[in-house]
Amino acid sequence: MHITEYEQGTYNNHEPNRDRKLLLNKAEINKLLKKLKDQGLTIVPLKLFISESGYAKLEIALAKGKKLFDKRDDIKKRDIQRETARKIK
Repeated sequence: MHITEYEQGTYNNHEPNRDRKLLLNKAEINKLLKKLKDQGLTIVPLKLFISESGYAKLEIALAKGKKLFDKRDDIKKRDIQRETARKIK
């Protein structure tokens, strides 16, 4: 994860591209791994919070991908919106 350095910082600045720790206990990590493997879910980052003291917190969620018919419906809706936008202009 890339977190930019503080421009006015000194030699105490952090590395922008270093690995970050995932602060979960063993049971929580195993629970996530089980769901990733068994159900085919994906971990998705939702929000990134940076506190005043410099700590970064990331809110994550488990998500399921779209099915093929859902993708087709979205493509149809986009095409219809484009056509109506062209007719309005």
